[in-house]
Amino acid sequence: MNEVINQIKKRKSVRIFEEKEIPKEIKEEILNAAFEAPTAGAMMLYSILDITDNELKERLSILCDNQPFIAKAPMVLIFLADYQRWYDAYSLTNCSPRKPGEGDILLACADAIIAAQNTVVAAESLGIGSCYIGDILENCEKVRKVLDLPDYVIPAAMLVYGYPTESQKNRKKPARFDKEYIAFENRYKRLSKDEHIEMHSKRLKKSGIEGKDAVEEIRSTCKRKFMSDFSLEMNRSAKEYMKSFR
Repeated sequence: MNEVINQIKKRKSVRIFEEKEIPKEIKEEILNAAFEAPTAGAMMLYSILDITDNELKERLSILCDNQPFIAKAPMVLIFLADYQRWYDAYSLTNCSPRKPGEGDILLACADAIIAAQNTVVAAESLGIGSCYIGDILENCEKVRKVLDLPDYVIPAAMLVYGYPTESQKNRKKPARFDKEYIAFENRYKRLSKDEHIEMHSKRLKKSGIEGKDAVEEIRSTCKRKFMSDFSLEMNRSAKEYMKSFR
């Protein structure tokens, strides 16, 4: 199998790292991989924060749902959807620009996340694990203040990187849903109740969980994820951030 595809198949999130620094040249390779990512109109509608200050790491670990492993990670990057840079360029060269809108920031989010994923693939190829931190979308007012973000910049993704421990290397990758429920030809397909149950049942089986009820799994996920305090705060934060783009 092609080595890149093999690494993509094997890659899983890593939350426990060896107490080992990432060499500067390796860190640069990972960061530089972001700049080679596809980008809308070659505009690079993102900025990257390299979080090296330990006190700031600690603060972010608390703001991001109290996850201590963030503060311990050897490398922490925040990928910002950034329309401020281009808006400033337009303003400073007398273009009389309109204010950036929701569509502009969504396009910038796509740029930022594509760049982030390039670093994930690059890190994996270098034996370095990574984990996306979705909780960066929470606590928008505090995060904005801590990171000194201007109006037209929002955090699209946060990633931590490091050398995985043996236990993390040996941990089984969570099973994915089968392709038939995710990839469709030409038109979107809404799944029936039976198909939803079948989809979850198959994943539970692949995970080695025999006999667990698929309906209970769906209900558990709804309560634990969709209806959680984190999810509600994330939506409140996103709504607050988007006010800048109106």
